[in-house]
This record gives sequence, structure tokens and C-alpha cells, in this order.
Amino acid sequence: MNPADNSPLWIRGARVIDPSAKRDEAKGDVFALDGKFVDQLSAADQAKARVIDGTGLVVAPGFVDLNCRLGEPGRTARETIRTGTRAAAAGGFTTVVTMPDSLPAADNVGTIQLLREICSRDAAVRVLPTGTLTKGHEGKALAPLGTMKKAGVVAVTDTTSGVQNNEIMRRALEYAAMFGLVVLDHCQDSSMTDGGQMHEGAWSLRLGLRGLPRAAEEIVVSSDCLLAELTQARIHLQHLSSGGSAEIVRRAKAKQLAVTAEVSALHLLLTDAALANYPTSLKTNPPLREEADRLALIAALVDGTIDAVCSDHSPCTATEKDCEFDLAPFGAATFETAFAAAHTALVADGHADLSVLIARLTLGPAKALGLAAGTLKVGALADLVVLDAKAAWTPAKSDLVSKSGNNPLVGRALTGRVRATFVGGRQVFGA
Repeated sequence: MNPADNSPLWIRGARVIDPSAKRDEAKGDVFALDGKFVDQLSAADQAKARVIDGTGLVVAPGFVDLNCRLGEPGRTARETIRTGTRAAAAGGFTTVVTMPDSLPAADNVGTIQLLREICSRDAAVRVLPTGTLTKGHEGKALAPLGTMKKAGVVAVTDTTSGVQNNEIMRRALEYAAMFGLVVLDHCQDSSMTDGGQMHEGAWSLRLGLRGLPRAAEEIVVSSDCLLAELTQARIHLQHLSSGGSAEIVRRAKAKQLAVTAEVSALHLLLTDAALANYPTSLKTNPPLREEADRLALIAALVDGTIDAVCSDHSPCTATEKDCEFDLAPFGAATFETAFAAAHTALVADGHADLSVLIARLTLGPAKALGLAAGTLKVGALADLVVLDAKAAWTPAKSDLVSKSGNNPLVGRALTGRVRATFVGGRQVFGA
């Protein structure tokens, strides 16, 4: 189907899962007209509709990703808006929130407007920009949050730099709350992680690599929750990796604090043992941790302590990763395999039903940032994904459309595959 084609859409006979409407039908139909979901198509519209047989497939709202990097502006060797959003579509994501650590940093209206202009020309899915919390994401002086909010940012964050000063973080939370902005935080005490390459544990000792301890994350998760209570501001904790972090969030939610959290699909699937042969494609920040952490993160995702699964798509060039482990940059390109990785870890291994995973890819992230996305409700934008939950596949480099060469799941057997993705009723991925 031509992506520009916006003819009526009718998907029939599929399992329909929409957590926003508490809908899970073993066999149902989904209709779209003029870019929005409708309850039914008229006889005339049915006659000219694109009809998809959903037998054996699943229809769900398009996935919402709260943590990705798209390369532009300034890092086009790694990724571009064109390649990155097509990779997102291949992974079932129809709305993505991109981080502001571009070149130049998105700490001003000009950079944000430039990003929006590129997206309007090249993006295959909806791209929502964030702004930095401090100027240059250096953690020193607050960025102009009000003007950036007017320019269209949906949240603010200093990404992997993190704000290392609690007084600045307190004032940043108060300032962001004035404009109704959620603060996203990469939880890491940099004084404890300088030179770290992987999780600090038995495997880092075996491999002779300096470690990043759990405590470096958990200390900041704790302080963020305390500051959220003090300021009454909304804070979203990015890509948690520690079971201890999940427990801290669980206690914060029991106190009804305005705290939400996410976990990357990769951290649900793998542990630090996967680094046994020094694969630089699995050098991530936060690092892959131990099996106990992985299982604790899964449990927290299932019980709702963790609200969302993110891609944490962080592209790097093949050249950047083709070096000694301690010289390689952090990051993994994961858009196209995020659903399959999470499905393999969560559903195929029997931890939860598919509906739970769909909720954490749609309703959970949409609610965390207050986004009008992640739903099949009548009148909403017709963003949806068609899934084959039973498909067993092994990603190959030839399957991937991301410009980056650092997808660590190439060659690994997975279950669950995206078959088609629609944005505003228009097909952006699939035959």
C-alpha cells in the first residue's frame, strides 16, 4: 500500500487488544476513516476499503516509545529522522519521544524548530521532541523551559548526563511543574560510575572491566522520589535496570507520588552474562545486570510498578562499535526488535499475557506523559499495529532499516513480530 493512500481501512477477524478501553476480543474488527478510528464503515466505504484478514493476528494501538535517539540534528552518521522513524515503524512504534542530546543540544527554540521541520518532511511516524533540563545538559543552569514548552516539547531531560546536583534538580522540578512538563531522568550518580563499562558483579570481575554498581542508580531513584514528594512535580524515571530501583518506585507509588518509570526491552531479555565475549553491541547505559534484577524488573512491569517498556534506541555507527570494549560508546539500536525482545522475555516465557505487554507499550507510556496516543477508541487518530504473536524469527542485518549497525539481537531467536504499522490510517510498514 502506498503510504500516501488514506482510503478506508477494515481489519477483520483479528484478536483486538486495547488496554485504554479494557478491550480484549478474541475475534473483532477495527475500522478507520479519514485518519481516525470509527465504530463502523458505511456500505459505500466498505466497498472501497482496504480489507486486511486478521485471522491469527493481533491488532493493537500503535506503540508509544518514551526514550529514543534519532540522530538529527548533528549525528546523521548514526541515524537520521528518515531512517530512524522507518525503523520505529518496523518495530510497531507510531509515536516516539526523542531525546535532546543532539548537536547542538535541544536547549533552545531554534534547535527544536529545526527538528520539527525535519520531522515534517521526513518522519514516517509521529515524533515528539524533548528539551534539555539544563543548558547544554551540563547540569549547571536551567534551560528556558517555558519557551521550549511553547515550541512544542512534551518533556524535559538531561538524558544520560543526568542532573548531579540535588538543589538544581529540586529547582528544575519546581520550574518544570509551572509549565506542566514532566521531567525525565536517567538515574545515575556519575561520581560512582566514572570509567565504568558494565554492571559491577561477578562478570565484570571475570572480564576485567570496571563496573557500574546498582547503588549508583538506586541512590538517584531514591532522591528523585524524595524530590517528587517535596515539589509535587511529575517525574518519569528512565530505563531502570536494578531490582532495587523497582522496589523504591513501588514504595513511592504506594505513597501516591507522581512518579512513573520505564524499562528497556533489552533489560527484560538479557543479563550481564551476555557480555562474556565482549560484544560491544551490548555495551549499554544503564548496563545489563544480573538475573535477579531481570526477574525483578519483569515482576515490577507485570504488577504495574513500572509503567512502560521503551526501546532505548541509541544508534551508533559500526565503526564506533568496532573497537576494544572499553573504548566503544554506550548504546544499542533496538527499535525493530523491541517488541520481539519484550514478547520473548515476558509472554513467551510465561510471565504475563500479551495484553499486559501491549498495555506497557501503549496506555502506560501515553499516560506517563499525558499523550493523546496508545488507543483504538473511536475518534482517536488511527495509529495501530498488526502483530503475529506466534511468529518465530531470527533478525538478520538485511531485515533492518535503521542506519545504525549496532542492533545486538541480530542472529538471536525471538518470538513475536510486527506485520504492519499504520499512522493516521496510512500504512508506513508492512506489505
